[in-house]
Amino acid sequence: MVADLSQLVKAYDVRGVVPDQWDEPLAELFGAAFVQVTDAEAIVIGHDMRPSSPGLAAAFARGAASRGADVTLIGLCSTDQLYYASGALDLPGAMFTASHNPARYNGIKLCRAGAAPVGQDTGLTEIRTLVEKWSEHGASAPAATEGTVTERDTLTGYADCLRGLVDVSRIRPLKVVVDAGNGMGGHTVPTVFRGLPLDLVPMYFELDGTFPNHEANPLDPKNLVDLQARVVAEGADLGLAFDGDADRCFVIDERGEGVSPSAITALVAARELARNGGTGTVIHNLITSRSVPEVIRENGGTPVRTRVGHSFIKAEMAERGAIFGGEHSAHYYFRDFWNADTGMLAALHVLAALGGQEGPLSGLVDRYDRYAESGEINSTVADQADRLAAVRAAYGDRDGVTLDDLDGLTVTGTDWWFNLRPSNTEPLLRLNVEARDTAMMTAVRDEVLALVRERTATRP
Repeated sequence: MVADLSQLVKAYDVRGVVPDQWDEPLAELFGAAFVQVTDAEAIVIGHDMRPSSPGLAAAFARGAASRGADVTLIGLCSTDQLYYASGALDLPGAMFTASHNPARYNGIKLCRAGAAPVGQDTGLTEIRTLVEKWSEHGASAPAATEGTVTERDTLTGYADCLRGLVDVSRIRPLKVVVDAGNGMGGHTVPTVFRGLPLDLVPMYFELDGTFPNHEANPLDPKNLVDLQARVVAEGADLGLAFDGDADRCFVIDERGEGVSPSAITALVAARELARNGGTGTVIHNLITSRSVPEVIRENGGTPVRTRVGHSFIKAEMAERGAIFGGEHSAHYYFRDFWNADTGMLAALHVLAALGGQEGPLSGLVDRYDRYAESGEINSTVADQADRLAAVRAAYGDRDGVTLDDLDGLTVTGTDWWFNLRPSNTEPLLRLNVEARDTAMMTAVRDEVLALVRERTATRP
């Protein structure tokens, strides 16, 4: 019986419920297919702390070795630690994680040597086709000589690599609360932060893929409540929250308030531009704050706007030789980290910036947080195209307003802009609004939502 991979293989990775949608025999086929499609002679594999991860990773390794590839197992790691291994060892890689998804899920993030992404247009479609074929008819004959499987520790090398990309040698003592969400940040933070003048207050550092305290998804505000309260209670200088595979990092200031990922993007962009002599290209997606391209230009850089999604960011990074890229979702990409995303490196930049001056974090980020943002608002709709057309018609003939279609519909006025884009997997439209002040943002937001949700609204 052919495996149904339609809900398992996504645009950028493999992700689904274990064992309902996939299991170790299927993981073994993915390992064999990955080697065949990439023509790899050797690969590196890592996994997170989910109960199903070690078994799935081992099965993938068996499949890869059966095709003649030598396999290096690095064991428990964050996703950016796997990217480090792929880059440092110059090997294609596979990371077993479902990031922030609930415990019953698992997945595979794949990359070619040097952490180059594997997605639908760069090999994942071919891998899916092979796995479907083999699950129905049986895999083709294995290689004449099976590959070896060895283990290697990369945590210290990963930490040394990151510390070499940010000067943290002169920071003042800081008190920092870190919420690892029972994810891989609990594994990587102690090593990366070792020796720094930090009073570290750990929260939920115990590796537990059942996520007993809260979901490891800092993008959802309810999962930051514990950290926000602890920062205030401890009188800490800042708080850091990592998602399940610790490739994203969210920042809380000394007041217990969240710092916009756009502000972090602008802060890190300014620092990376300074590190590169005040010149360079910086990538940002189209729903980061208008402050991001402003700060990039003010610091001598060239901003480049892209669609939402890491595959677009990474492609632009490679094509343009960009030094840095940032997204509203707290993914941060660095040229000197093989164009891959690493929240840990962004966290080190924040620590270096805060520790290099005497003021509080809230004051530091004020210069980068210049506008009022709505955050992302989802609306369930029966017909995405119809509602997008209604919004386009409402704004298309207004004086001083421009429209573009880079990713969904972006409408820009003198003191505001919004983006409305359809979800690729759900009957949703996603709205992001930004304006010069909260009153203007609220007015624009409410008018657009009324159009999307087919209600009567008052034009701002």
